[in-house]
Amino acid sequence: MLTLVIGGSGSGKSEYAENVITSRSEGTRIYIATMKPWDEECEKRILRHRQMRAKKGFETVECYRNLKDLHVSEGNRNSVVLLECMSNLVSNELFGLGEKEEILLTPDETVEEILKGIHQIKNQTVNVTIVTNEVFSDGDSYSSQTNEYRRTLARINEKLAQIADCVIEVVAGIPINIKGN
Repeated sequence: MLTLVIGGSGSGKSEYAENVITSRSEGTRIYIATMKPWDEECEKRILRHRQMRAKKGFETVECYRNLKDLHVSEGNRNSVVLLECMSNLVSNELFGLGEKEEILLTPDETVEEILKGIHQIKNQTVNVTIVTNEVFSDGDSYSSQTNEYRRTLARINEKLAQIADCVIEVVAGIPINIKGN
């Protein structure tokens, strides 16, 4: 089963997604974290979140890029996966991680590579929940590079919604069922 949880910044989408996994799912809980720790503040936030997830029984796997190369099940298809957050993963693929000789993807390559990764993870597990941002309701005056990022994320969100069994939008902490149960 593939569930897509979408919402704006601070909407409660992440907490909702974690609760969906912990209340409905048995098996190994794997949390794919896509936020790279850019500075000490990020590192502290990531550590705090990792400790909170550990209390909920999640094993954290860091994956900033190249989702298609990630193997999460190790033969245990009973695993459940929470990928948090698609917006970080898209940014990392388009703009990189600040590493030397890094190969950046075009928007089309980003869409293709991330969808390959989602399909691979979906085939390895029984349940995948993806958290993503709705980025078109917060303004309209951005740089061309930011607009390219927003369009790329929107294309991925649209394709994920098409293949998802369930799509939920979270607004002000309230989940609104868009597709499926």
